[in-house]
Amino acid sequence: MLVESPGGAVAPRRRRRALRAVLLSLALAIVLLAGGFVWFVGSLARTEVMIDNRADGIVALTGGAFRINDALVLLATGRGQRLLITGVNPTTRTVEILRRVPEHQRWFECCVDLDHSALNTIGNAVETRRWARQKNFKSLIVVTSNFHMPRAMAELSHQMPDATLIPFAVISERVRVEDWWSSPSSARLLFSEYLKYIVALARIRLEDVLD
Repeated sequence: MLVESPGGAVAPRRRRRALRAVLLSLALAIVLLAGGFVWFVGSLARTEVMIDNRADGIVALTGGAFRINDALVLLATGRGQRLLITGVNPTTRTVEILRRVPEHQRWFECCVDLDHSALNTIGNAVETRRWARQKNFKSLIVVTSNFHMPRAMAELSHQMPDATLIPFAVISERVRVEDWWSSPSSARLLFSEYLKYIVALARIRLEDVLD
């Protein structure tokens, strides 16, 4: 007659406990991720409001035509002394941008700077810091899409901790924030931006610790 050793019964129980612990941790992570996403979407601007604040400069992060137009309107209404458009495609010339906003040509001739170096949001922040230092600007109005604003502000604040940053969120009709669950394309874009935001915060925190 075979007698099961004491250790033979303990091992399966340990495996079951370990599996339950893993599943519980996974479920908790999903809940936290989902909750964070709901908070992220809920924090985004729903409407575009002209700000009364004035700053030394204005920076527009490329990625949508409305961002440049809105930034130029802010410049034209005296909200800043100069405008930096960062992340412009290296092959894009000023004349090509002017074709989209011909009514703002006079501002390009005096008060607009183009950055062709930045390839992503980190690059946008680095180039904005360089530009602001050259101009001795201490405050900036930040123009970008509402869903991109949290990550942009995080990266800019990291690069320019002593600067005053004023967000101006541009609203896109193609990204439905109010009822994102009914639009698969909006849901995918918002969730992707949420994940990028989390990664950016984690990277920034790590860099702060290492410094």
